[in-house]
Amino acid sequence: MTHTPNAPAPNTLREIEDLPDLGITMSDGTRLSARVWCPLDADDDPVPAILEYLPYRKRDGTNARDALTHPWFAKRGYACVRVDIRGNGDSDGVMEDEYTAQELSDGVEVINWLAAQPWCSGKVGMMGISWGGFNALQVAALQPEALKAIITLCSTADRYHEDIHYRGGTLLGQNFDWGAVMWSYSSRAPDPAIVGDKWRDM
Repeated sequence: MTHTPNAPAPNTLREIEDLPDLGITMSDGTRLSARVWCPLDADDDPVPAILEYLPYRKRDGTNARDALTHPWFAKRGYACVRVDIRGNGDSDGVMEDEYTAQELSDGVEVINWLAAQPWCSGKVGMMGISWGGFNALQVAALQPEALKAIITLCSTADRYHEDIHYRGGTLLGQNFDWGAVMWSYSSRAPDPAIVGDKWRDM
């Protein structure tokens, strides 16, 4: 195995930084909010990026889990990026449904944006559980050039037969309480500590 002179020795954990709010602006001007864990030396030694793309509010909803998973990968040579889907958490915009064409299009834009960053090697992966797993499969089907791998759990490529909300096109009773909870969850205000005085308008 060859070793690049500027790269850390194999199995060496890299020092990382945690950026709580990195803005990613979509082509329609909507700003998505990302939290990024990245090796400190990535500008000199670019790394692949791993995207997790969810509506579950990175500042509170998945914060505890994110703080374990993403730094682990970042210390091992990845830029880990946790993005709030538009209309959720600290991201601008409105989310109209799950896995919409807008959500998937935004996902492709985010991947292209990540690949172009100086700290990224140009290669991007996606990972996700449930919602993040579903949208990783659907974004991968769009074949963005920079997306090289996905890891999905609790998801399916056949939503008609195997979605959590319906089986064979039949709406499941669980969907009613999930829909109410998700609606109230997504309607909560963004974090003023991140977005500043515009939180009321958002």
